[in-house]
Amino acid sequence: MPSGAVPVAPGLTDTLIDARIPRKTILVDKRVVLISAISIVLAIAAAFIAQFLTALIGLVTNLCFHGRWSLAFSAPAPNHLGLWVIAIPALGGIVVGAMARWGSAAIRGHGIPEAMEQVLLNESRIAPRITFLKPVSSAIAIGTGGPFGAEGPIIATGGALGSLIGQVLRVTATERKILLAAGAAAGMAAVFGSPVSAVILAIELLLFELRPRSLIPVALATTTAAGIRYALVGSQAVFAMPAIVTPGGGALAFYVALGAALGFVSVGVTWLVYAIEDGFDHLPVHWMWWPAIGGVVVGIVGYFAPLTLGVGYTNIEQIVSGNFTAQALMFLCVMKFLSWSIALGSGTSGGTLAPLFTIGGAFGGVAGFAALSLFPHLGIDPRIAGLVGMAAIFAGASRALLTSVVFAFETTLQPAGILPLLGGCAAAYLVSSLTMRDTIMTAKIARRGVRVPTEYAADYLDQVLVRDSASRKLVTLKTTDVLGDIRRWMASGDARAQFLGYPVIDDAGNARGIITRRELLDPAHAELTRIGDLLTQPPLVVYEDHSLREAADHMVEHNVGSVIVVAREAPRKITGVLTRGDLVTAHSRRLKETRDADRHIRIRQTIRKTLHRNKPESRL
Repeated sequence: MPSGAVPVAPGLTDTLIDARIPRKTILVDKRVVLISAISIVLAIAAAFIAQFLTALIGLVTNLCFHGRWSLAFSAPAPNHLGLWVIAIPALGGIVVGAMARWGSAAIRGHGIPEAMEQVLLNESRIAPRITFLKPVSSAIAIGTGGPFGAEGPIIATGGALGSLIGQVLRVTATERKILLAAGAAAGMAAVFGSPVSAVILAIELLLFELRPRSLIPVALATTTAAGIRYALVGSQAVFAMPAIVTPGGGALAFYVALGAALGFVSVGVTWLVYAIEDGFDHLPVHWMWWPAIGGVVVGIVGYFAPLTLGVGYTNIEQIVSGNFTAQALMFLCVMKFLSWSIALGSGTSGGTLAPLFTIGGAFGGVAGFAALSLFPHLGIDPRIAGLVGMAAIFAGASRALLTSVVFAFETTLQPAGILPLLGGCAAAYLVSSLTMRDTIMTAKIARRGVRVPTEYAADYLDQVLVRDSASRKLVTLKTTDVLGDIRRWMASGDARAQFLGYPVIDDAGNARGIITRRELLDPAHAELTRIGDLLTQPPLVVYEDHSLREAADHMVEHNVGSVIVVAREAPRKITGVLTRGDLVTAHSRRLKETRDADRHIRIRQTIRKTLHRNKPESRL
């Protein structure tokens, strides 16, 4: 008959030798060493692909705008093409549209949303042909005057290469995701020499986690790629700017307010980009022609504003160096946005970081000039305002806060700009989070029903131990009990007979397994059957010091709803049972704690408001 207590086994027996017990979670293992080695090799390849892409963009630009054969990276402006400048981006759009239709539609766009989608939905599997089609299509789009940066395509290409390697080798889906992120981050580090921000970008936009087993390979990959770039190109700042001084309190407050303003601008930019994309969806022509239509707009804008053509890295350097007037900055800001937003909405291939930096930097520079004339005593520097503007608009549009701050520092190497950058980007991030649900990186895939993680909180179940959640009121059965007697007991109305599962012990009190209520009532089993004969697998056991995450994974792996709990010092004694309901209860405690904290905050706010209203001076 059922018993309420289990005696301690007098010694170590063979009862639990075959018991299935989850392994304790470890930070890293030998597989991390292997993935790290693969990531380093991947980074070497990505670094040279980045140089190849840069040379290819230079070649197409020189051929189309300057009529010369050269791999040197150059800007489309100045040129002597006159009205012919309108046709070149349109021709590039035709080629890109054809490549997208008959090669792969995945090359459309700036690459990061597409990589995110593959990470979230397709176990980080990217079609191998993207590794070739993405850089070539981007080189054509940018080389023919497309107002994009090279960073998006090389990030997408590096990610595709990492995914390809992960598909060729025998790795898990998680390891393939790490290789994808390592390739993408290595590509970014190889273009800008920004290894730290590349790691953060991978965490914020691709990995959706911060764990040693993913951080280590990605960090080694970006270190390798940046080192190769230093050896080939040099370690100087990508966007060189004159030395700046640490701002005072008044100037710092302005930069934070500027960041908040750029937060609203980033929301508007994101909304307009997708509104334009929706407009293209209603055109009565096949989507392969949309890049050509966008190219016509790029060409027209480029005819009147040649600086809007191409990647515009020199424009960013001129902004942070203070070499533009306020009027020139405003003109560049408006025209670059017009050209870039329509080209991006048309579905061509190119990145968003450089255009956003140009638009935000120009906006910030204009605001800096205006504030300097109105408040000269604050010591506001239009160059710092431009620096804050370019990082803040990207932080608001992508909500990659730390990436924006660190990237702006790594590409300018100005430590005095870190504090304004942090304050401005945090303000932009706050405004964006309050006013916009999806970002410029996630809105496209969110429309297709993809849910993108927005927070990287510690796993609550990993913080709670089994001993704090296990059920202690046990009703055990013995292996020698007869099924018919147990069924009559279950029909007696005893409250203890309503449990969904019961631990089973032998005559020595050793755990033998768990049997469910369904198994006990199964009519296929004869009444004279002994309970021990119904046990078909070794006992599933967790220790008191296992985490609920380890226990939950154990349950899922073996498709059970409960496991036996034992103590390490007495591994044959059942001390409790952990069920799925106990896991839900643990989560409910977390929710209750959060609700209680929110309620206390609201109560304190109400008390303060009441006291303020009752002050004598408030009634005067």
